[in-house]
Amino acid sequence: MPKSPNTSKSKKKPKAKPKSTFKAFWIAIFLLGLVIFGILWANLFKNYPVDGKKQLLVISSGDTYSRFIDRLAKEGKVSLPIVLKLYQKFLIHDSMKAGVYEVTQGMSIRQVLSMFSDAENAQMNRILVIEGTTFKQLVQNLKKDSNVTKTILDLPQDQLLKALDIPYSHPEGLFAPDTYFFAKGETDKKILTDLYHRQMKSLDEAWANKASNLPYKDKYEALIMASIIEKETSLDSELQQVSGVFVRRLKIGMRLQTDPTVIYGMGDNYKGNITRNDLRTPTSYNTYTINGLPPTPIALPSKKAIEAAMHPDDAKNIYFVATGNGGHKFTASLEDHNRAVQEYLTVLRSKKKQGE
Repeated sequence: MPKSPNTSKSKKKPKAKPKSTFKAFWIAIFLLGLVIFGILWANLFKNYPVDGKKQLLVISSGDTYSRFIDRLAKEGKVSLPIVLKLYQKFLIHDSMKAGVYEVTQGMSIRQVLSMFSDAENAQMNRILVIEGTTFKQLVQNLKKDSNVTKTILDLPQDQLLKALDIPYSHPEGLFAPDTYFFAKGETDKKILTDLYHRQMKSLDEAWANKASNLPYKDKYEALIMASIIEKETSLDSELQQVSGVFVRRLKIGMRLQTDPTVIYGMGDNYKGNITRNDLRTPTSYNTYTINGLPPTPIALPSKKAIEAAMHPDDAKNIYFVATGNGGHKFTASLEDHNRAVQEYLTVLRSKKKQGE
Protein backbone atom coordinates (compact mmCIF):
# COMPACT_ATOMS: atom_id res chain seq x y z
CA MET A 1 0.00 0.00 0.00
CA PRO A 2 1.12 3.47 -0.68
CA LYS A 3 2.15 5.41 2.36
CA SER A 4 -0.12 8.16 3.64
CA PRO A 5 1.39 11.55 3.24
CA ASN A 6 2.75 13.09 6.40
CA THR A 7 0.06 15.58 7.31
CA SER A 8 2.32 17.41 9.68
CA LYS A 9 4.69 18.11 6.90
CA SER A 10 1.94 19.13 4.44
CA LYS A 11 0.62 22.02 6.64
CA LYS A 12 2.12 25.36 5.82
CA LYS A 13 3.13 27.63 8.63
CA PRO A 14 1.37 31.04 8.60
CA LYS A 15 3.59 33.76 7.46
CA ALA A 16 4.45 36.32 10.12
CA LYS A 17 3.40 39.88 9.34
CA PRO A 18 6.31 41.95 8.32
CA LYS A 19 7.69 44.10 11.07
CA SER A 20 7.40 47.04 8.74
CA THR A 21 3.55 46.76 8.85
CA PHE A 22 3.46 47.10 12.64
CA LYS A 23 5.88 49.95 12.47
CA ALA A 24 3.76 51.76 9.89
CA PHE A 25 0.65 51.23 12.00
CA TRP A 26 2.19 52.80 15.10
CA ILE A 27 3.62 55.63 13.08
CA ALA A 28 0.13 56.31 11.73
CA ILE A 29 -1.30 56.27 15.26
CA PHE A 30 1.42 58.64 16.41
CA LEU A 31 0.82 61.02 13.52
CA LEU A 32 -2.92 60.92 14.13
CA GLY A 33 -2.29 61.77 17.79
CA LEU A 34 -0.13 64.67 16.72
CA VAL A 35 -2.91 65.94 14.44
CA ILE A 36 -5.50 65.63 17.19
CA PHE A 37 -3.19 67.31 19.67
CA GLY A 38 -2.53 70.07 17.15
CA ILE A 39 -6.24 70.64 16.66
CA LEU A 40 -6.83 70.75 20.41
CA TRP A 41 -3.89 73.08 20.92
CA ALA A 42 -5.01 75.40 18.13
CA ASN A 43 -8.54 75.67 19.50
CA LEU A 44 -8.28 75.18 23.25
CA PHE A 45 -4.82 75.98 24.46
CA LYS A 46 -3.84 78.90 22.28
CA ASN A 47 -4.02 82.33 23.88
CA TYR A 48 -7.31 84.18 23.75
CA PRO A 49 -6.72 87.31 21.61
CA VAL A 50 -6.78 90.31 23.94
CA ASP A 51 -6.84 93.99 22.98
CA GLY A 52 -4.08 95.37 25.16
CA LYS A 53 -2.94 93.79 28.41
CA LYS A 54 -6.47 92.98 29.51
CA GLN A 55 -10.00 93.09 28.20
CA LEU A 56 -13.46 92.99 29.76
CA LEU A 57 -15.99 90.57 28.27
CA VAL A 58 -19.69 91.12 28.99
CA ILE A 59 -21.83 87.99 29.30
CA SER A 60 -25.51 88.86 29.30
CA SER A 61 -28.35 86.87 30.80
CA GLY A 62 -29.38 84.15 28.35
CA ASP A 63 -26.04 84.03 26.54
CA THR A 64 -24.92 80.49 25.71
CA TYR A 65 -21.58 78.82 25.11
CA SER A 66 -22.72 77.79 21.64
CA ARG A 67 -23.45 81.37 20.55
CA PHE A 68 -20.22 82.64 22.12
CA ILE A 69 -18.15 79.98 20.36
CA ASP A 70 -19.90 80.68 17.05
CA ARG A 71 -19.02 84.34 17.49
CA LEU A 72 -15.35 83.44 18.06
CA ALA A 73 -15.40 81.40 14.86
CA LYS A 74 -17.06 84.20 12.90
CA GLU A 75 -14.39 86.62 14.12
CA GLY A 76 -11.67 84.19 13.03
CA LYS A 77 -10.42 83.55 16.57
CA VAL A 78 -10.91 79.76 16.36
CA SER A 79 -10.81 77.43 13.37
CA LEU A 80 -12.85 74.45 14.56
CA PRO A 81 -15.66 75.60 16.88
CA ILE A 82 -16.95 72.03 17.18
CA VAL A 83 -13.87 71.22 19.32
CA LEU A 84 -14.76 73.97 21.79
CA LYS A 85 -18.40 72.92 21.88
CA LEU A 86 -17.45 69.31 22.62
CA TYR A 87 -15.06 70.49 25.34
CA GLN A 88 -17.82 72.55 26.94
CA LYS A 89 -20.38 69.76 26.67
CA PHE A 90 -18.25 67.03 28.22
CA LEU A 91 -15.91 68.92 30.54
CA ILE A 92 -17.61 72.11 31.74
CA HIS A 93 -21.10 70.75 32.45
CA ASP A 94 -22.58 74.15 33.22
CA SER A 95 -24.12 77.25 31.65
CA MET A 96 -22.58 80.67 31.19
CA LYS A 97 -23.13 83.03 34.09
CA ALA A 98 -23.98 86.67 33.41
CA GLY A 99 -21.41 89.24 34.45
CA VAL A 100 -18.35 91.17 33.34
CA TYR A 101 -15.18 89.08 33.14
CA GLU A 102 -11.57 90.23 32.87
CA VAL A 103 -9.42 88.40 30.33
CA THR A 104 -5.68 89.04 30.57
CA GLN A 105 -2.87 88.34 28.13
CA GLY A 106 -1.72 84.73 28.26
CA MET A 107 -5.10 83.21 29.17
CA SER A 108 -6.02 80.31 26.92
CA ILE A 109 -9.38 79.95 25.24
CA ARG A 110 -9.99 76.91 27.46
CA GLN A 111 -9.41 79.01 30.58
CA VAL A 112 -11.73 81.72 29.32
CA LEU A 113 -14.51 79.24 28.61
CA SER A 114 -14.15 77.64 32.03
CA MET A 115 -14.16 81.04 33.72
CA PHE A 116 -17.64 81.84 32.39
CA SER A 117 -19.22 78.91 34.24
CA ASP A 118 -18.73 80.49 37.68
CA ALA A 119 -20.21 83.91 38.47
CA GLU A 120 -17.62 84.26 41.23
CA ASN A 121 -15.06 84.84 38.48
CA ALA A 122 -16.91 87.93 37.26
CA GLN A 123 -15.24 91.23 38.01
CA MET A 124 -18.54 93.12 38.02
CA ASN A 125 -22.10 92.29 38.93
CA ARG A 126 -24.79 92.59 36.29
CA ILE A 127 -28.09 94.08 37.47
CA LEU A 128 -31.06 93.97 35.14
CA VAL A 129 -33.95 96.35 35.85
CA ILE A 130 -36.80 95.56 33.45
CA GLU A 131 -39.00 98.38 32.21
CA GLY A 132 -42.53 98.12 33.51
CA THR A 133 -41.59 96.25 36.67
CA THR A 134 -42.30 97.83 40.04
CA PHE A 135 -40.08 99.26 42.76
CA LYS A 136 -41.12 96.35 44.96
CA GLN A 137 -39.78 93.91 42.38
CA LEU A 138 -36.55 95.90 42.10
CA VAL A 139 -36.03 95.69 45.86
CA GLN A 140 -36.77 91.96 45.89
CA ASN A 141 -34.22 91.35 43.14
CA LEU A 142 -31.56 93.37 44.95
CA LYS A 143 -32.23 91.45 48.15
CA LYS A 144 -31.71 88.15 46.34
CA ASP A 145 -28.46 89.31 44.74
CA SER A 146 -25.59 87.98 46.82
CA ASN A 147 -23.20 90.46 45.18
CA VAL A 148 -25.10 93.47 46.56
CA THR A 149 -24.24 94.75 50.04
CA LYS A 150 -27.53 95.42 51.83
CA THR A 151 -27.67 98.60 53.91
CA ILE A 152 -31.08 100.20 53.39
CA LEU A 153 -33.39 97.71 51.64
CA ASP A 154 -35.11 96.66 54.87
CA LEU A 155 -35.84 100.22 55.97
CA PRO A 156 -39.44 101.49 55.99
CA GLN A 157 -40.29 103.26 52.76
CA ASP A 158 -40.07 106.80 54.15
CA GLN A 159 -36.71 106.13 55.80
CA LEU A 160 -35.36 104.51 52.64
CA LEU A 161 -36.26 107.59 50.59
CA LYS A 162 -34.67 109.81 53.22
CA ALA A 163 -31.48 107.72 53.16
CA LEU A 164 -31.37 108.19 49.38
CA ASP A 165 -32.03 111.93 49.72
CA ILE A 166 -35.08 111.64 47.46
CA PRO A 167 -37.64 114.48 47.84
CA TYR A 168 -40.67 112.35 46.98
CA SER A 169 -42.99 110.48 49.32
CA HIS A 170 -43.32 107.36 47.15
CA PRO A 171 -40.52 105.45 45.38
CA GLU A 172 -42.49 104.07 42.45
CA GLY A 173 -41.29 105.15 39.01
CA LEU A 174 -38.23 107.02 40.29
CA PHE A 175 -35.58 104.51 39.16
CA ALA A 176 -34.49 104.02 35.58
CA PRO A 177 -34.89 100.53 34.08
CA ASP A 178 -31.83 99.32 32.17
CA THR A 179 -28.94 96.87 32.37
CA TYR A 180 -26.26 97.97 34.82
CA PHE A 181 -22.85 96.73 35.86
CA PHE A 182 -21.60 97.43 39.36
CA ALA A 183 -18.56 96.22 41.24
CA LYS A 184 -19.19 93.12 43.32
CA GLY A 185 -20.14 94.10 46.84
CA GLU A 186 -21.53 97.49 45.82
CA THR A 187 -24.11 98.81 48.28
CA ASP A 188 -27.82 98.95 47.59
CA LYS A 189 -27.69 102.65 48.43
CA LYS A 190 -25.15 103.39 45.70
CA ILE A 191 -27.08 101.31 43.16
CA LEU A 192 -30.45 102.93 43.89
CA THR A 193 -28.90 106.39 43.95
CA ASP A 194 -27.42 105.87 40.49
CA LEU A 195 -30.74 104.56 39.13
CA TYR A 196 -32.60 107.50 40.64
CA HIS A 197 -30.27 110.14 39.19
CA ARG A 198 -30.47 108.52 35.79
CA GLN A 199 -34.28 108.54 35.84
CA MET A 200 -34.37 112.17 36.95
CA LYS A 201 -31.99 113.12 34.14
CA SER A 202 -34.27 111.48 31.56
CA LEU A 203 -37.30 113.15 33.11
CA ASP A 204 -35.69 116.60 33.24
CA GLU A 205 -34.47 116.40 29.64
CA ALA A 206 -37.85 115.26 28.35
CA TRP A 207 -39.69 117.92 30.39
CA ALA A 208 -37.44 120.65 29.01
CA ASN A 209 -38.33 119.63 25.45
CA LYS A 210 -41.97 118.65 25.95
CA ALA A 211 -44.76 119.43 23.53
CA SER A 212 -46.96 122.41 24.26
CA ASN A 213 -50.42 122.29 25.83
CA LEU A 214 -49.92 119.14 27.89
CA PRO A 215 -52.38 118.50 30.77
CA TYR A 216 -49.70 117.92 33.42
CA LYS A 217 -49.24 120.16 36.44
CA ASP A 218 -45.57 119.20 36.73
CA LYS A 219 -43.00 116.68 35.55
CA TYR A 220 -44.03 114.20 38.25
CA GLU A 221 -47.48 113.90 36.66
CA ALA A 222 -45.73 113.28 33.35
CA LEU A 223 -43.80 110.47 35.05
CA ILE A 224 -47.09 108.99 36.27
CA MET A 225 -48.41 109.08 32.72
CA ALA A 226 -45.21 107.48 31.41
CA SER A 227 -45.64 104.56 33.80
CA ILE A 228 -49.19 103.96 32.57
CA ILE A 229 -48.06 104.10 28.95
CA GLU A 230 -45.28 101.63 29.76
CA LYS A 231 -47.76 99.13 31.19
CA GLU A 232 -50.27 99.47 28.36
CA THR A 233 -48.07 98.49 25.42
CA SER A 234 -44.85 96.63 24.77
CA LEU A 235 -44.53 98.05 21.25
CA ASP A 236 -42.37 101.12 20.78
CA SER A 237 -44.45 102.04 17.74
CA GLU A 238 -47.55 102.42 19.94
CA LEU A 239 -46.11 104.50 22.77
CA GLN A 240 -47.09 107.88 21.33
CA GLN A 241 -50.51 106.59 20.27
CA VAL A 242 -51.28 105.34 23.78
CA SER A 243 -49.99 108.63 25.15
CA GLY A 244 -52.27 110.51 22.77
CA VAL A 245 -55.35 108.60 23.92
CA PHE A 246 -54.73 109.29 27.61
CA VAL A 247 -53.70 112.92 27.10
CA ARG A 248 -56.89 113.62 25.16
CA ARG A 249 -58.96 111.90 27.84
CA LEU A 250 -57.40 114.11 30.50
CA LYS A 251 -58.13 117.20 28.45
CA ILE A 252 -61.81 116.41 27.96
CA GLY A 253 -62.32 115.19 31.54
CA MET A 254 -62.81 111.55 30.54
CA ARG A 255 -61.63 108.90 32.99
CA LEU A 256 -58.53 107.01 31.94
CA GLN A 257 -60.09 103.60 32.66
CA THR A 258 -56.84 101.66 32.34
CA ASP A 259 -56.55 98.18 33.83
CA PRO A 260 -52.88 98.41 34.96
CA THR A 261 -53.81 101.13 37.46
CA VAL A 262 -56.52 98.90 38.91
CA ILE A 263 -54.05 96.03 39.25
CA TYR A 264 -51.51 98.26 40.99
CA GLY A 265 -54.15 99.47 43.42
CA MET A 266 -55.11 95.90 44.26
CA GLY A 267 -51.59 95.17 45.47
CA ASP A 268 -51.17 91.63 46.78
CA ASN A 269 -54.89 90.97 46.25
CA TYR A 270 -54.24 90.71 42.52
CA LYS A 271 -54.01 87.01 41.61
CA GLY A 272 -53.64 87.22 37.83
CA ASN A 273 -57.10 88.33 36.73
CA ILE A 274 -59.32 91.34 37.34
CA THR A 275 -63.08 91.07 37.57
CA ARG A 276 -65.89 93.55 36.99
CA ASN A 277 -66.13 93.87 40.74
CA ASP A 278 -62.45 94.85 40.84
CA LEU A 279 -63.13 97.58 38.28
CA ARG A 280 -65.95 98.93 40.47
CA THR A 281 -64.05 98.76 43.76
CA PRO A 282 -62.64 102.21 44.57
CA THR A 283 -58.96 102.63 45.33
CA SER A 284 -56.80 105.70 44.92
CA TYR A 285 -55.37 104.04 41.79
CA ASN A 286 -58.57 102.76 40.18
CA THR A 287 -58.93 105.01 37.14
CA TYR A 288 -62.38 103.54 36.51
CA THR A 289 -63.59 105.23 39.70
CA ILE A 290 -61.33 108.30 40.01
CA ASN A 291 -60.88 111.29 37.75
CA GLY A 292 -57.48 112.17 36.32
CA LEU A 293 -54.20 110.51 37.12
CA PRO A 294 -53.47 108.16 40.05
CA PRO A 295 -51.38 109.65 42.89
CA THR A 296 -48.05 108.02 41.89
CA PRO A 297 -46.51 106.09 39.02
CA ILE A 298 -47.50 102.43 38.83
CA ALA A 299 -44.20 101.05 37.48
CA LEU A 300 -40.68 101.95 36.42
CA PRO A 301 -41.07 103.62 33.01
CA SER A 302 -38.37 103.56 30.36
CA LYS A 303 -36.85 106.65 28.76
CA LYS A 304 -38.93 105.92 25.63
CA ALA A 305 -42.15 105.93 27.66
CA ILE A 306 -41.17 109.21 29.33
CA GLU A 307 -40.52 110.75 25.91
CA ALA A 308 -43.90 109.48 24.70
CA ALA A 309 -45.67 111.06 27.68
CA MET A 310 -44.14 114.40 26.64
CA HIS A 311 -44.91 113.94 22.94
CA PRO A 312 -48.34 112.33 22.37
CA ASP A 313 -49.51 111.78 18.82
CA ASP A 314 -51.85 114.33 17.25
CA ALA A 315 -54.62 111.93 16.19
CA LYS A 316 -58.20 112.07 17.49
CA ASN A 317 -58.37 108.62 19.03
CA ILE A 318 -59.70 108.28 22.57
CA TYR A 319 -60.12 104.50 22.63
CA PHE A 320 -57.93 101.48 22.03
CA VAL A 321 -58.25 97.74 22.50
CA ALA A 322 -56.00 94.75 21.92
CA THR A 323 -56.28 93.07 18.53
CA GLY A 324 -55.56 89.59 19.87
CA ASN A 325 -52.71 89.24 17.39
CA GLY A 326 -50.29 91.66 18.96
CA GLY A 327 -50.71 95.37 19.31
CA HIS A 328 -53.84 97.48 19.63
CA LYS A 329 -56.49 99.10 17.47
CA PHE A 330 -57.01 102.81 18.09
CA THR A 331 -60.34 104.48 17.39
CA ALA A 332 -61.94 107.92 17.75
CA SER A 333 -65.59 106.97 18.26
CA LEU A 334 -67.38 104.65 20.68
CA GLU A 335 -69.07 102.94 17.74
CA ASP A 336 -65.73 102.06 16.14
CA HIS A 337 -64.34 101.05 19.51
CA ASN A 338 -67.22 98.63 20.17
CA ARG A 339 -66.64 97.13 16.73
CA ALA A 340 -62.94 96.70 17.53
CA VAL A 341 -63.86 95.00 20.81
CA GLN A 342 -66.06 92.51 18.96
CA GLU A 343 -63.25 91.81 16.51
CA TYR A 344 -60.94 91.16 19.44
CA LEU A 345 -63.42 88.76 21.06
CA THR A 346 -63.82 86.94 17.74
CA VAL A 347 -60.07 86.42 17.52
CA LEU A 348 -60.00 85.10 21.09
CA ARG A 349 -62.84 82.66 20.41
CA SER A 350 -61.09 81.45 17.26
CA LYS A 351 -57.81 80.89 19.10
CA LYS A 352 -59.61 79.07 21.91
CA LYS A 353 -61.37 76.82 19.41
CA GLN A 354 -58.10 76.02 17.63
CA GLY A 355 -56.53 75.13 20.94
CA GLU A 356 -59.25 72.65 21.84
